[in-house]
Amino acid sequence: MPVEVQVGGTAQAINLLTYSALYPNVVQPRHGIFVAQRLGQLLKDCPARSRVVAPVPWFPSKSKAFGQYGVHAAVPCEEELGGVHIYHPRFLAIPKLSWHIAPWLLYHATRSLVAELHRRDPIDVIDAHFFYPDGVAAVMLGRGLGVPVTITGRGSDITEMLNYALPRRWILWAANHAQALITVCSALRDRLVEVGVPGDNITVLRNGVDLERFAPVDRQAARSALGVERPMLLSVGNLIELKGHHLIIEALLDLPEHQLFIIGSGPERNALEKLTRKLGLEQRTQFVGLVPQAELLNYYGAADALILASSREGWANVLLESMACGTPVVATRVWGTPEVVAAPAAGILIDERSARGIADGVRRLFAALPARSATRSYAEGFSWKDTSRGQLEVFARARAAR
Repeated sequence: MPVEVQVGGTAQAINLLTYSALYPNVVQPRHGIFVAQRLGQLLKDCPARSRVVAPVPWFPSKSKAFGQYGVHAAVPCEEELGGVHIYHPRFLAIPKLSWHIAPWLLYHATRSLVAELHRRDPIDVIDAHFFYPDGVAAVMLGRGLGVPVTITGRGSDITEMLNYALPRRWILWAANHAQALITVCSALRDRLVEVGVPGDNITVLRNGVDLERFAPVDRQAARSALGVERPMLLSVGNLIELKGHHLIIEALLDLPEHQLFIIGSGPERNALEKLTRKLGLEQRTQFVGLVPQAELLNYYGAADALILASSREGWANVLLESMACGTPVVATRVWGTPEVVAAPAAGILIDERSARGIADGVRRLFAALPARSATRSYAEGFSWKDTSRGQLEVFARARAAR
């Protein structure tokens, strides 16, 4: 049943504007997918509706020869995905130069569009994701239109950006002028409080997992389809240094019985493939590339364990996705991850982010593998219902405060 929130004695539907430069599009279907997942569950569970403004960096050519820049240019100006209408206004983004003024660039690129959307159908709350630069730009927009703003902190916008003087000042300004703040884990909330943000205005709403999409499969059939004959380790995420795929590959040297599947794309792929050749691990390492969400459960279901060796994470959705399919995890003890992996049925946390630490963690997990049914049961405690209810309550309070 949909969640109802009483405001002034009457259940009222919330009209949101979701604002985030990280949001899926037809060209990049997994770009910021965690934002779309949370919004989709909210709209499914609650009396709420939303339009999405997802700005895209401007670039003059769609040619693939320009790599990521050409991909941005190929994104349509408007589209509809999952029943949600999405606008992709262009903003100026100069690599390594514009991030200091990124909030202003986003604000000026989207001000006219958001004002027009508000004129056509008044916005109750601007629901912004990532404090910097998106949340700062959203507060600028909200102050100009007289619309309350909530900001959700998700990870590097807090763990990294607060380490830089100018972004930190912007973040503190936005936090003090937003009507409400959300973080996806307690560790991120604690960091905001540490730098002076009032804790009573921060609500922790962890991400959930779609228990219908991610569920146990016929494991033997999944393994046969993938050609799995050894204990299978799985690593899922962008192929970038902070995800630690290189460390997992190196850990295979100490795990001679195991094979590794790596799902994802990114700038480190060539370096990672070169590393497997250097270490003589080509026969036990498979680079899968990007996989549609509908097919991910077959990899999760076939695997014996998911490995996440990130140097930082707010709340890693892949952990719960794997657990929902019955597959336990080995993960580095960083930021919100201990809040996800909080019981033996979930898997193992490692304190040493190294190839040796990962190998030791895998051995510890395999020495006492939890029943796959127990891992699934643990994941069932992370449905989206409570998160959706919490969001709606935050939005309703923000609207009432206006």
